[in-house]
Amino acid sequence: MAGGYDNRDGHIWMDGKMVEWREANVHILTHALHYASSVFEGERAYNGKIFKSREHSERLKRSAEMIDFEIPYTIEEIEAAKAEVLAASGLQDAYVRAVAWRGVGEDMGVASARNPVRLAIAAWEWGAYYGDAKMKGAKLDISKWKRPSPETIPSHAKAAGLYMICTMSKHAAEAKGCSDAMMYDYRGYVAEATGANIFFVKDGEVHTPTPDCFLNGITRQTVIGMLKDKGITVHERHIMPEELDGFEQCWLTGTAAEVTPVGQIGDWKFEVGALTREIALDYEKLVRS
Repeated sequence: MAGGYDNRDGHIWMDGKMVEWREANVHILTHALHYASSVFEGERAYNGKIFKSREHSERLKRSAEMIDFEIPYTIEEIEAAKAEVLAASGLQDAYVRAVAWRGVGEDMGVASARNPVRLAIAAWEWGAYYGDAKMKGAKLDISKWKRPSPETIPSHAKAAGLYMICTMSKHAAEAKGCSDAMMYDYRGYVAEATGANIFFVKDGEVHTPTPDCFLNGITRQTVIGMLKDKGITVHERHIMPEELDGFEQCWLTGTAAEVTPVGQIGDWKFEVGALTREIALDYEKLVRS
């Protein structure tokens, strides 16, 4: 595919039927556009199969419940719709996006209980999220925005509104020549990148922030399991910024990012070391197995 995402050949599943790509539109007064009442999933298919597909569908449903709406489809129906979209795309390796939102209806204020909940699923080709960073390591800025307290937002929902500060942080990072930004949390601990979880290596052991105010990614959980299967100690804990000076390696994990080495965060530098390369390679083998 090429060109804008609104002008492509193909089909998108919307509310139970396949719609021609260019006709997959919503009304300007859609509630989600004004009030961020939307949740989504990013998934990847490898060799024609979506990795951890059901886990993504289950999280989509949970995310909707966390922001106070119910998706009017069962897990099985969502799974069937994703399979239909992937087959229609003709792609073996694809990025799959499921998105659910409060649509247009009788309500146009903050409250929207009478508006219908809608669901759409699309698939497209999407290569390495950080380009050539998989070889030399991504360069990260440090965001001025912090992940908020779970007392202020439903921090474990994959909800559209929670990504506003991520977009701002990534734009600021790109303006400085970086691939992404690392964010601290509201307490000042290391949290995550704008769309990926983060891992560090020191003396053969792995350290990763406790996801108590941000998303506990499916890829993150997968990689932790892989490390433990190798007998590598994994410390899930709060990490202070000054600790970055003592870490030797660093990588990011996420559906889009997969496992991406990090070469630099602010003034801190890391080697793209043996463990980072090993985990990246093992993850690639796992998703294609």
